[in-house]
Amino acid sequence: MVITALLVLVGSGAGAITRLGVDTVVQSRRLGEFPLGTLVVNTSGCLLLGLLAGLEPSPDTMLVLGTATVGSYTTFSTWMLETQRPAEDGERSLAWRNVLISFGLGLAAVALGRAVGRML
Repeated sequence: MVITALLVLVGSGAGAITRLGVDTVVQSRRLGEFPLGTLVVNTSGCLLLGLLAGLEPSPDTMLVLGTATVGSYTTFSTWMLETQRPAEDGERSLAWRNVLISFGLGLAAVALGRAVGRML
């Protein structure tokens, strides 16, 4: 139990730091106002969670890798904030694109990851 708790702490920290790095790199290269960094982070996180689900790891492994690591890597709250701000500023088209693209790519990434995980 103590080892699992320590791994959750390490995994959570690693996921959050990785998210910051990926988001920073992507955002520094983006064109336009679309929040591409968050899209890349959340889509890749969906792919990883789908892969894990397809591999059917033990509950402790899923807790450490899925919930702690990938869970802290992805960010629902940032996605919602990056959707709400443009909507408040009258840029509803940008807000809707963010929701629809993120949702569609997220579902596709989970399905792809799960299929690949099942094949491994």
